[in-house]
Amino acid sequence: MPGRKFRYESASPRAPVRSSFASSKWPSISMGSRGSSSFWGAPPKPPKEKWRMPRAPRFGGVGHVPIRATLPASAKKGPDPILWLHQNSGDKHSVLQTSSGWEGFGMKADRRPRAALISLVRDNELEGIMASMRQLESRWNRKYQYPWIFFNDQPFTEEFKAATRNLTSAPCHYQIIPKEHWSMPEWIDENRLINSLEYLGTTGAGKEWLIRYHHMHRWNSGFFYKHPFLKDYDWYWRVEPDALYFCDINYDVFRFMRDNNMKYGFNMNILDDAPSFPYLWTHTRKFVKDHPELLHPQSDLNWLINPEDGAQYNYCQFFSNFEIGSLNFWRGKANEAYFEALDEAGGFYYERLGDAPVHTLSVSMFVPKSEIWFFRDIGYQHDINAHCPQHVEGTCQCELTRLDENFYSLVPPESPQKKPKDTCIRGFLGGEWLEKKEGWSAEGEKALGGDGYHGYIIF
Repeated sequence: MPGRKFRYESASPRAPVRSSFASSKWPSISMGSRGSSSFWGAPPKPPKEKWRMPRAPRFGGVGHVPIRATLPASAKKGPDPILWLHQNSGDKHSVLQTSSGWEGFGMKADRRPRAALISLVRDNELEGIMASMRQLESRWNRKYQYPWIFFNDQPFTEEFKAATRNLTSAPCHYQIIPKEHWSMPEWIDENRLINSLEYLGTTGAGKEWLIRYHHMHRWNSGFFYKHPFLKDYDWYWRVEPDALYFCDINYDVFRFMRDNNMKYGFNMNILDDAPSFPYLWTHTRKFVKDHPELLHPQSDLNWLINPEDGAQYNYCQFFSNFEIGSLNFWRGKANEAYFEALDEAGGFYYERLGDAPVHTLSVSMFVPKSEIWFFRDIGYQHDINAHCPQHVEGTCQCELTRLDENFYSLVPPESPQKKPKDTCIRGFLGGEWLEKKEGWSAEGEKALGGDGYHGYIIF
């Protein structure tokens, strides 16, 4: 089955995007047949009945409607991120604008966030990181000039340094990961490790048999923010090799995070493969029982729990290959205690504890939803996971995708893994995003060959 095709610049050819809803046969989907050439040639049209878009203004000339999670009535009143976007879009804080001498007319210069674009990358991924840099520089950073920081467990070659420096006028830094951050801890039992790797190899989940793959997840989960070079930085944007950035970004994302007291930003929320980390929830529940005082009073774990399955983890996760976040949050007491508990249990080696579910659970336990932001406006693709926001023609080079597009891209419908009642992103957003069409039922849709996730009023 062909996947949705995206147009992009300055990147190597890639396989088409596989749609996570490609196997659905549900006949009432307004997007038409998945085999239809007319469907792949144009963005999907909304159904006529009961269609409504979220009630919010469009900002910045890109046609995007900001989406914010439904907050509880008890939530403390804080900054208004949607108002901020209204006042600060149009590249207001671009260095191309602020270097024009406005300070000379008595305007006080706003303090620039201490932020950087960071990437864990090897020399053999040079072409991939160059593709990501070209796009992100073109779409955003050429206007904001935030530094690039590259991390590797081995020294970078001069070729790598020269090639990456040639793609940006922003500073570039090349850092080696300390050995103690990229090695197996002494408490890991070798025999148990071998047995665990053999089991993980049977799950078909990827590179679990490679020890460096486990090092990578452990570093991304709990060590990247400890690197000495980052001590003078407060914010980061994680950039992967071979990532695609489809849309122009016309505001300073780091100022947005700082000014609105955000701790974590994501742009995809998908289902993960359960067999590869079966004990993560067990360790998490034990941690909560032992340290209830560390949970934020406005934290929300409900969207991560299957109530009809004995309050078990539903395996939803923020897709952490794209992250914009606060380094100070990760450095905080609560997150550090949680990471150390998982690390001491050996989860990063006896299981495939990926940084995505670990970060998702940490953020959900220690951060209120008002400080977590859905960057729906940043069109993005990494591997088979991609999304494209609503936009004005010419501002993005992609076709509009459904909100739920990537929900089970990692866990196909035919998988026996139990799936949550609602898609991950809708569970997180809550409120009107969960409302269903009158008379619709998941069971009825499945009886007709659907997947049980096409009854939402808002698409």
